[in-house]
Amino acid sequence: MESHFSLTPATGSKLFQPTAGALAVQVPVVQFDENNAAVLEIFGQHKELVSLPVVERQRPIGLISRHIFMSQMSKPYHRELYERKSCIAFMDKNPLIVEAATPIETLGALAVASGDKTLADGFLIVEQGQLAGLGAGLALMRELVSMQEEKNRQVMQSIDYASVIQRAMLSASRAAMTEALADACLVWEPRDVVGGDFYHFEAHPGGWFAAVADCTGHGVPGAFLTLIASSSLKQALELHGPHDPARLLREVNRSMKRVLGQHGQSDKPSESDDGMDACFFWFDSATRTLTSSSAKMPLFLLVADGTEVLTIEGKRVGLGYVDTPDDMQWDNHSQQLAPGTMIFVCTDGVIDQIGGPRNIAFGKQRLRRTLLEHGHLPMPALGRVVMDIHSHYQGTQRRRDDICFVGVRLAAALQDSLQDSQHGTQA
Repeated sequence: MESHFSLTPATGSKLFQPTAGALAVQVPVVQFDENNAAVLEIFGQHKELVSLPVVERQRPIGLISRHIFMSQMSKPYHRELYERKSCIAFMDKNPLIVEAATPIETLGALAVASGDKTLADGFLIVEQGQLAGLGAGLALMRELVSMQEEKNRQVMQSIDYASVIQRAMLSASRAAMTEALADACLVWEPRDVVGGDFYHFEAHPGGWFAAVADCTGHGVPGAFLTLIASSSLKQALELHGPHDPARLLREVNRSMKRVLGQHGQSDKPSESDDGMDACFFWFDSATRTLTSSSAKMPLFLLVADGTEVLTIEGKRVGLGYVDTPDDMQWDNHSQQLAPGTMIFVCTDGVIDQIGGPRNIAFGKQRLRRTLLEHGHLPMPALGRVVMDIHSHYQGTQRRRDDICFVGVRLAAALQDSLQDSQHGTQA
């Protein structure tokens, strides 16, 4: 005779914290002392039933898989041999049994650990030891996927808003550069929604200051570091002014190490080892002198007649890292520039990108050739050409890093703060 035990599925799971009880489905059950004929009858009446719980009174002790049971009973003489025997003959004596209050994520880990049978045949859900229902592996997978999608949505919402904050942080420099320089380009493209590259620009009565920086990593960690580094740079500029880029590098290095607790001589090891590469440069409009200082980031100069690209290499020591001394000294490089000279500084996202027929880095030499070939173009157009050539070179390769570069062509006038409506900065 068929036995039944049912209970309304649990419905009180908290928002975004569903429990196993939410998956409990009412199903027929069979008592442990019933025979296989009763099991055949139940499976015959419930074609959709994948598994049948076996209970002793109201406590589950096993699970009978339809597939396994019907396969065995269909063998020659098995029905005659086993029909009158106890149903526990084909019962899984160690099914997964979980409390209704078990979090879905915990249940997912338990299901994986218990093996394929749980995903195929389901699992038993109990409340205080009594059967609350049968859970299906497919329903569990759907719930886990739904939870992951919700988590991803929330994370992406946070990252999207972080992008708004990061772009707002950079917008003042972009606007100042557009207003002060007649012929310039500015490209900032994070690999992900947010990035670890940043730029800074300030116009002053005697000239202008610019910085391009590449913080450790990309994405959210890199973006977080840009907030620290950018704040350190602004504080250094307020205290010391823009005329000595090497001193500004020293101050930013000390500030980043202090904020991140990255002191190599400290008794307590640092929990991080992060920093940045950077190039800071000041242009004096009266003397047409460019003073630059660089930490692992070259500065390129396309001479006024467009026949040669000079490269000013900085020290091969980054800012802020544990191994970078607190009193690390960078050097200033100064030189007078003729009208029409182009200044170009980029992060290593441009130079290190893998691509081309041999799957090698884009490289400095290829960048120099690009500047030589297209240096006659207005700077916004040159910026677009550089990105087009770079994208074509990248091909099907994945973008390796964030990209940021600043290009400026020096005007013939003594003051570069010209207003020219036909030039600007590239988005």
